[in-house]
Amino acid sequence: MVRIHLELLKLLLAAAMGLAAPASLAQAAPSPVVARYVVMGQDGARIARVLTTAATCDSLDALGPGGRRRSLPLTLRQPAGTVPARSHSDVGSKGKPAVFPVSVCEATVPADVVRIQSDGVALPLPPARIDRIVVIGDTGCRLKQSEKAYQDCNDAAAYPFRRIAQHAADWKPDLVVHVGDYLYRESPCPDDRPGCAGSPDGYGWEAWNADLFTPGAPLLQAAAWVAVRGNHEDCARAGVGWFRLMDARPFTPGRDCLDPGGDVEADYTPPFAVPIGGGAQVIVLDLTAVGEKPLAADSRRAAQVAETYDAMAALSKQGGFTFVANHKPILGFGATEANGTSQLRPGNLGAQAVLASKSPNLFPETVQVLLSGHIHIWEQLSYATPHPSQFITGFSGTLEDVPTIPEHPGATDTPAPGAVLESFSVWNGQFGYMTLERQATDRWAATVHDADGQALLKTIVALRERSLKHQASFISLINLDDVWVVFNLREDELAAVKI
Repeated sequence: MVRIHLELLKLLLAAAMGLAAPASLAQAAPSPVVARYVVMGQDGARIARVLTTAATCDSLDALGPGGRRRSLPLTLRQPAGTVPARSHSDVGSKGKPAVFPVSVCEATVPADVVRIQSDGVALPLPPARIDRIVVIGDTGCRLKQSEKAYQDCNDAAAYPFRRIAQHAADWKPDLVVHVGDYLYRESPCPDDRPGCAGSPDGYGWEAWNADLFTPGAPLLQAAAWVAVRGNHEDCARAGVGWFRLMDARPFTPGRDCLDPGGDVEADYTPPFAVPIGGGAQVIVLDLTAVGEKPLAADSRRAAQVAETYDAMAALSKQGGFTFVANHKPILGFGATEANGTSQLRPGNLGAQAVLASKSPNLFPETVQVLLSGHIHIWEQLSYATPHPSQFITGFSGTLEDVPTIPEHPGATDTPAPGAVLESFSVWNGQFGYMTLERQATDRWAATVHDADGQALLKTIVALRERSLKHQASFISLINLDDVWVVFNLREDELAAVKI
């Protein structure tokens, strides 16, 4: 108590004399930084971001070759401010401005820097070879008046993203891939719903913080992120926050969702590739504005899909193993309910029609695996035809989809014309995340984890080889090569099979 009084006396004397406050008290001041994280950009650019309430951007402490330290200045990506409401928004927060009381500061980390810190707090930089990847998607807490959908955001069982993020971080990933849809708190919580009482809503910082930065903090601190844009981040919804906070490209006025007249271009980003070492890469697509209806052949959206294919074809030749990450699944199933029963619906029809004009397989042959979300389940499909395998990981926090996906598709069911289904798995009505662990240059083990981190199902992504046979009786493959597949194995079966 005496020491506290002495320190206060020192502070008062210093203030009266125009001097700086004693260091012991200055250090106690709360940090203006509210979040620190790293997003991966084009060609593997490592983009460090610091969100702060301070008026100016600070710098990072960087460690280079030979332990040499240097300062890495942060530049202002976007200042704090308020964005007027979108007049044509059709969801619950119509007419509510998006308030961002935090500035976004960033720096592209030079290739020779091996460690960075912000105010003594380390930011995660990926290793040159990434062998452990967490895949999550659709992580926000759904509050949507138009659908009368109100998730109990205050209940860790009903909204487990914080728990998922912690368990996924404990797995110690080298990289996180989020396949889109970060913000779901679009409408106010009704007064009669205590499960979401007090929740923020809208498209400003409070909703972004509640849906992503607070519950997702363990994963943001654990590894760099490949951030995929979801349809919840299109311009009519949370697009303004997307371009401020998560988009990996330099901020470009006019491509920022501020002017509805520019939405056709702002709701599209050309593909870019993130190398992950060992000949593998992740190509990121932004086709979230492409809907379920076929596109007019002469429309700008159709041209954007065609441009995406051409860029994807060129980029995929740079790697020996290519993941493509996009939000809406193109080769996955959704479901609708008719007469009390669930019926399968195909993948994204708007994209399929244009991609089919480029290739009967919809994707270049140099693309092996698709990572998507949008459907709030975990799902896996592989094909007897030369289509890439599809994973759907939209099960990481958002209210699960109803109706459920049938566990056994019919013999002729297919997500896309010409795609012949060979292997299918689905996990309905549960929350979790998926991990990818490299086993060889051309082989990855994918494991499904529940919200408590328990491993439930393991799948192996592998290239079929000529005359490949398995000693296990559940699969036998003869004279099939150059086709990528996913084998589903229970833990007891996995030990008996060598791929």
